[in-house]
Amino acid sequence: MNLYFEASKTLDSLDARAGSIKGILATLPEKDRKRTSALVIETLKYKAVLTQVINETNLLKDERKKITSMNLALVLVHDVLLAGGIQAGDGPIKQAILRHKTRLNGEFQRIKIKRGVKSNLELAHNGDDRAAQIPRYVRVNTLMWASDHAMDAFISNGYDLTDPFTSRQVSRSIAQDEHIPDLLLFSPQTTFHDDPLYKSGKIILQDKASCFPAVVLSPPSREGTYVIDATAAPGNKTSHLSAIMGNKGKLFAFERDRKRFKTLEMMLSKAGCQNVETLNLDFLTVDPQDEAYCKVTHILLDPSCSGSGIVNRLDHLLETEAENESEKDERLTKLAAFQLVMIKHAMKFPAVERIVYSTCSVHATENEHVVRDALKSEEAESGGFKLEAPENVLPQWKRRGLPEELDNPSDAASLIRCSPSGDATNGFFVSCFVRRDSDTNNAQKRSLDQVELNTVESKPRKKKKKNHHS
Repeated sequence: MNLYFEASKTLDSLDARAGSIKGILATLPEKDRKRTSALVIETLKYKAVLTQVINETNLLKDERKKITSMNLALVLVHDVLLAGGIQAGDGPIKQAILRHKTRLNGEFQRIKIKRGVKSNLELAHNGDDRAAQIPRYVRVNTLMWASDHAMDAFISNGYDLTDPFTSRQVSRSIAQDEHIPDLLLFSPQTTFHDDPLYKSGKIILQDKASCFPAVVLSPPSREGTYVIDATAAPGNKTSHLSAIMGNKGKLFAFERDRKRFKTLEMMLSKAGCQNVETLNLDFLTVDPQDEAYCKVTHILLDPSCSGSGIVNRLDHLLETEAENESEKDERLTKLAAFQLVMIKHAMKFPAVERIVYSTCSVHATENEHVVRDALKSEEAESGGFKLEAPENVLPQWKRRGLPEELDNPSDAASLIRCSPSGDATNGFFVSCFVRRDSDTNNAQKRSLDQVELNTVESKPRKKKKKNHHS
């Protein structure tokens, strides 16, 4: 019965919007992850009809002492109706469900007849049709091998060098992306979870838009480079930064959630990232003047967001119960406030020259509005921050920010947007703040001066001895 309790708890977390489906599933115990994840995902697909069955049969009311929540009922009823039975030993909870098996089946069949469907699959919520238009993106992990070697390996395994955009009928097509180095495109149906290259860390499954932040941040590949990834789990962007840095310098990866932190460590180890120091800490609790971090020049911020741009993953399954507009606005406002705090905190690091802020959201509230407010902040003014020039923010990418959502419409040219409808990616947003005084030597001097000042101030003053004359 542990499977059902774990699945029920996972659904509780999703109801509380504690993260994306993928992120929350990644925190499940590894030995049970595959089985629990499958149950959660399948239950979400049929959630609307299962909820109707449970309500119409009064299951929760009749068995309230045994079945204590709707989510526990959902996973149990799913397996009774759609998976051939409950996969657990006999016990009071299982018996409580089986007492109602005939009624549950009857109500389920009535719903199928009423909706005019012949198969169970027709009742499933299968999400956003735009997902089928997005290729499967694979980033070559250049810490382990080169892109040309990866291409040769795929072609030798039967893949055709054909554009997946124009040849969707070719199920084993492969192409190189035109914007992101070391990113390969495959047909949307292609899967890699059992591929030895994926299991060994040689390839990383990462959406194209998700690759933009690390490329825009572009930390130098040299010793003496100090970088922060402020919200690092599960680790795709962190490993991308590590690859861009060529495993040189120092990359601090922060993740406050303990379970997600373990996922981050596992992912970075698998990817061969040797220049990363993982920290199970909240980035906002870090003192920018701390000697360990005061030399940091590049910071990547990809904080919690609504995830409204994600269409080719699993989060569309959460959309079966739509929020009303006031609830949605309130949630976006809270997220935007948190996102702004993250940017303002990053601006306090004395040597920081470049800050990339990104979201997988399509809402201006989390994107242009946060950037607008960050530029007006005391931290931006005192730190001398502005938006990076458009020619230094992936200039070949055409879709830019929304001018009407900014105080200065010309700022939109410095912002990147990705649209699921037109760009063959998930919805995404990327911005880059730089210091007007971004000379490395000046930044390092500020850092060292501050450290010296802190050191002097922290030393206890010696008390002067008084001379006593008799």
